[in-house]
Amino acid sequence: MFPASRLAAEPPPPRTSHRSVVVDGLRVAYREAGPADGPVVLLLHGFPSSSHMFRDLLPRLAATHRVIAPDYPGFGDSDAPAVGDFPYTFAALADLIDAFTVAVGAERYVIYMQDYGGPVGLRLALAHPERVRGLVVQNAVANVEGWNPDVVGQIAPYWKDRTAATETAVRTLLTPETTRFQYVHGETRAERLSPDAWIRDQAGLDRPGNDAIQLEMLFDYRDNVAQYPFWKTWLETRRPQMLIVWGRNDPFFTTAGVDYFRELVPTAEVHLYDAGHFALETHVDEIATEMLDFLGRLAD
Repeated sequence: MFPASRLAAEPPPPRTSHRSVVVDGLRVAYREAGPADGPVVLLLHGFPSSSHMFRDLLPRLAATHRVIAPDYPGFGDSDAPAVGDFPYTFAALADLIDAFTVAVGAERYVIYMQDYGGPVGLRLALAHPERVRGLVVQNAVANVEGWNPDVVGQIAPYWKDRTAATETAVRTLLTPETTRFQYVHGETRAERLSPDAWIRDQAGLDRPGNDAIQLEMLFDYRDNVAQYPFWKTWLETRRPQMLIVWGRNDPFFTTAGVDYFRELVPTAEVHLYDAGHFALETHVDEIATEMLDFLGRLAD
């Protein structure tokens, strides 16, 4: 048995709460940890994940910050209205998350952006620059060169001409094999990978009608590419305080995406890890340490 004094000296980690709020008629599920009056960190997840991807990061930041991670409609535990009942576009997601921040009382925040979180977060930043205290970018791109050319070759025909034939190649992104691949490719700490992550993501993709939702989102991603020039102007003009934490072995987004951000925002702090697309799965300790240092140095 441990001495009582030792047990008392080690407080339990902050607890993560699982909540929901109705925004524009939709139930938006979210995870939250930390003091209600603490500075806010808004965690925006990627595809095909949910707030679950931040399960280990939340408690590591929660001693000093209010950390909030919503699920987009069609993802995680949020409502998933059928295609036609909700416009599954990145502009619509950004508008909904904007309204979500108001609903939960997040007036200013640091945005953590991974994958889909990039286009959602940058739209938020352009709409409300006064609310954004800083950006944390983890494997999310804002330039064509940041994409793996093989992935572009798979999805670009779908963007150009949406047919059953071009959809076939895109549907491979919804399969169990691809979902697992996104987690395991390029990882060097395989023993830290929990199968729960990709099993949970795939369960979401396999829900009736969810394939139609994901195909809408993947088709609309072309609009993100069209927004790249606007995001470029905003980044190089505003030069937000930025931290980049990146898995260098990502099979989708290359380190050319990092170089681009650093070109636009020369003051950006960059940390590369020997990890893949979901670097938090294996390098959460390192990323949390860099985030806490960055957050502690942010100017108001």
